Amino acid sequence: MTIQTSFTGVDIRAEIDRLRKERNAVILAHYYQKPELQDIADFVGDSLDLSKKAQATDADVIAFCGVRFMAETAKILSPQKIVVLPDMDAGCSLEDSCPPDQFAAFRAAHPDHIALTYINCSAEVKGLSDVIVTSSSAEAILAKIPPEQKIIFGPDRNLGGYLARKTGRDLLLWPGVCIVHEAFSETELLKLKAQHPGAPVAAHPECPAVILDHADYVGSTRGILEYASAMPGDTLIVATEPHIIHQMEKAMPHKRFIGAPGADGNCNCNICPYMALNTMEKLYVALRDLEPRIEIEEGLRLRAKKSLDAMLAMASGTVGQGDLGPARVTGE
Repeated sequence: MTIQTSFTGVDIRAEIDRLRKERNAVILAHYYQKPELQDIADFVGDSLDLSKKAQATDADVIAFCGVRFMAETAKILSPQKIVVLPDMDAGCSLEDSCPPDQFAAFRAAHPDHIALTYINCSAEVKGLSDVIVTSSSAEAILAKIPPEQKIIFGPDRNLGGYLARKTGRDLLLWPGVCIVHEAFSETELLKLKAQHPGAPVAAHPECPAVILDHADYVGSTRGILEYASAMPGDTLIVATEPHIIHQMEKAMPHKRFIGAPGADGNCNCNICPYMALNTMEKLYVALRDLEPRIEIEEGLRLRAKKSLDAMLAMASGTVGQGDLGPARVTGE
């Protein structure tokens, strides 16, 4: 499908607002979206929290400014609503790292394991899983599973490794990574810490262990925002996709937030290329045409929903809270 990209004389923001009303639409934006998409959204947040918020509205249409697995999750929870994604090519490296057929074969090779699967995966992989987890619910869910139960954790080996180290659980890890968080450089982070002595580091658990080892706080996007608000100092180094800094600067203009660098010494290489595919123009077209539209076969939707419901039953209080706790105390 060819997407119109030239809009001479069109007030895109006004047209989005008009279509939002006409379509009875709710606009969602993940923290990793461009600032202008965050600013026009009805809700900004973590992926599952956004889907739950949209589910609770009377909207007929959900426009999800995020990536494909997030829009799929919204459709799984709200099958009666039309769900559009501004750019259907907005995928996820973690989702891509875990093809459903390979995951099914892996599960079959380990029949004595249950599968705890990070929400950053396709609907098909959700349907092959026992319990879906988020970065904020994973630890609480692990605590409710008997210690003798063998567990597959996928697709993020960094989040799984962090949880294994923190809880002492032996997890069989699927070897996927997030290309954004994998790009952070320990050498460049140490240089930045030297330039800002005393500034704490907040990191997402999708980062490699060599980055998490230098973090004062490890948590989800929402957890990082809450840490930024509660910390006593005025400077924070942020090791996650840098568009989250937009929300920090809006909420805390008196504080300074510095994106952790990649190997080239800046944070630009850590901008998610998939999230960046969504634009105001594409959001306008999606609302105008109600395309690209997320469709999920009902049997698959129900299988995927079963694993999501298992998570909500075990750790519903973690949705939107986003806290994996401090990695260590500053100065230790």
